[in-house]
Amino acid sequence: MTPAGNPGPEYRWPVELLASVRHLPPHSTLFVALSGGLDSVLLLHAVVRQYPQRERLAAIHINHQLQDNAAETDAFCERLCGSLGVRFLGIKVDVPANQPEAETGTGGLEEAARDARYQAFDDCLGKNDLLLLAHHQDDQLETLLFRMFRGSGVAGLAGMPMSRPLGQGSLYRPLLRFSRSQLEAWASELKLDWMEDPSNQDSRFDRNFLRNRIIPALKERWPSLNQRLLATSSACKESAELNDRLAQLQFRECRTEEGDLNLDALSSLSIVEQKNIIRWWVSQHRLPAPNPADWPQLLAEFQSSGPDRQPEFRGQGYTLRRHQNHLCLITGPLVAGRDEALLPVNGKIVWGSWRLALSPVSGNYDAPPKLKVACRGGGERVRTNSDGPSKSLKNWLQEQKVPAWDRNALPLIFDLDSPGPELVAVGDLWVSQKYCGEAPASGWRLIVERDSN
Repeated sequence: MTPAGNPGPEYRWPVELLASVRHLPPHSTLFVALSGGLDSVLLLHAVVRQYPQRERLAAIHINHQLQDNAAETDAFCERLCGSLGVRFLGIKVDVPANQPEAETGTGGLEEAARDARYQAFDDCLGKNDLLLLAHHQDDQLETLLFRMFRGSGVAGLAGMPMSRPLGQGSLYRPLLRFSRSQLEAWASELKLDWMEDPSNQDSRFDRNFLRNRIIPALKERWPSLNQRLLATSSACKESAELNDRLAQLQFRECRTEEGDLNLDALSSLSIVEQKNIIRWWVSQHRLPAPNPADWPQLLAEFQSSGPDRQPEFRGQGYTLRRHQNHLCLITGPLVAGRDEALLPVNGKIVWGSWRLALSPVSGNYDAPPKLKVACRGGGERVRTNSDGPSKSLKNWLQEQKVPAWDRNALPLIFDLDSPGPELVAVGDLWVSQKYCGEAPASGWRLIVERDSN
């Protein structure tokens, strides 16, 4: 390596390598994920060789703080970027070292480190930015075997995609069609320096076990293992695309006006088709599908339950619930309720996923009312017509077709200056004429809005 960090002119750059980074997806800033290992170092050099303009180029090094040589690797990456004139972003992440292992032997530490790494990448990417990862053909092979042993379906066995969205930008894997041996040969010919990760030899981790002990034996038996499994991956990818297309078409037929699934329409399909629709629906929110062992109980519960029951299935980051013959997908945690609070005058408060405000109507100088926001406690009554009788809030919410799980999250606003005290608003479903309209009777206007975020 020359002092500038670039291989000298006597080295002939591999045409295939440069071609892999020549036609990248459109982007604003181009980032390279730089671990310090052979693959990412070679990728960074190729990118620098292909894109001499460095203003919109940067390298991201994630320091997991798990290896004895983590600080040394961090310093190596920073020096390399300095020699190449590339902006360096060194990011430390905290990964608890005492991660539990799953029953399958999957190292929890591997997954935790990956999650922390991708979250850091996500945080770095702005709109239309592109992140290059140095995954290669052998990494793809490890991924396929790893997912096969975990019981993944055809979508998982399609392997790592060449590109996918990530945060506000996207990621791209330009080296995916090259083998590790090809990259090693190129890096050696170009006389590049890189850092070895000592943990790569620790076969307690699943991927290292596959890389060091299983795959070499498989390749000895079947020298064309890469090509065979990649052909399987390609077939699985096509099958997954067909499954997604079928799910989209059938989702339209089963979809309600509210965006839920009609259970009668869903139950008219085969079990395989039902699973395919739900799996696709959940994946549109970038959430993991139910585990294979959960499917029989999940489908039976939602289709056999009576109209008065509210069965639910809780996945990772979402909940599936039944409401009035609809299957509803609720993303994020369920809100059980919030502490009571008084509404400030001429100010806003955030109450769960709601924003509330109380302001005077123009020209009003009367003393502000004393309004309290709280969740349901049971036994509340509401009078939506000032001249009519009151009715049970529970019955009124049922008439409004509010799902049971949403009822306890609705903010109820009480007028503490009125006897009772009086219920004057139920979320954004109803606000008393005393506090809404062009000329509220009280002289004060109450604003209740659900946060769309």
